[in-house]
Amino acid sequence: MEADNDTGISEFLLLGLSEEPELQPIIFGLFLCLYLITVLGNLLIILAVSSDSHLHTPMYFFLATLSFADICFTSTTVPKMLWNIQTQSQVITYAGCLTQIHFFIIFGAWDDFLLTVMAYDRFVAICHPLHYTVIMNPRLCGLLVLVSWVISVLNSLLHSLMVLRLSFHTKVEIPHFFCELNQVVGQACSDNFLNVMVMYFVIVLLGGASLAGILYSYSKIVSSIRRISSAQGKYKAFSTCASHLSVVSLFYCTILGVYLSSAAPQSSHSSAVASVMYMVVTPMLNPFIYTLRNRDIKRALKRITGVPVI
Repeated sequence: MEADNDTGISEFLLLGLSEEPELQPIIFGLFLCLYLITVLGNLLIILAVSSDSHLHTPMYFFLATLSFADICFTSTTVPKMLWNIQTQSQVITYAGCLTQIHFFIIFGAWDDFLLTVMAYDRFVAICHPLHYTVIMNPRLCGLLVLVSWVISVLNSLLHSLMVLRLSFHTKVEIPHFFCELNQVVGQACSDNFLNVMVMYFVIVLLGGASLAGILYSYSKIVSSIRRISSAQGKYKAFSTCASHLSVVSLFYCTILGVYLSSAAPQSSHSSAVASVMYMVVTPMLNPFIYTLRNRDIKRALKRITGVPVI
């Protein structure tokens, strides 16, 4: 095949989760439902936080920002997948693929950084409760979100520019339902060694730093909770971070599952299926996790919808 790096000629074929024609309506219906639930659930969280003055606190500000990031994260891939199934087309242009990679990395990394920021918020709330409002002031909260966004954009820009240096064949088949960076780099017909090295270096650096921040925050939180004498006090302190801990566990376990599946035989299909968990399922479950045991969110949602939330 002839190599070509011209954006007007090169096209990518997204093979999706399955090439079986009889499964396409089922996949379309399932992903459409998951996507609508994800968008609606996270929008309700944003509306609840913005409309209720009692929720105008750092913890709920970060939660609303995470919900916005989750909507954007899912929207970078699922609508295109649904469109391809509906039109019975697997094609995505070179420019479209590069755009998808760019925004996928931005919102994926932003999700990760926001979880780290939320862990720090819980650390301050539990370990330094008397100074919480002073430390977590609106300026710092805005700065933390802004810095995490800027780092995410710069990280995405680095990878996008690195992809631009690669050459591809005129038609490239990607065994995935979206343009995943690792899959695209692996399909290059030019030397991709530098791309792979940079990709894994950044994952270890930024991902490791985020995970280290979360682990450090929770080590201090556990240490503080153990010093509380009453069982009721321990339960109250732990309940304030239980939802966040559940979301963090879900986020990192699903990503770990993707990387473990990519190392297995027939890794391409396994990786695509595993990606559904952190791409679609995790953003969909986040609103339910935060709403399940949170009376403030339930009260705000009842005011918006007029329906009691169980």
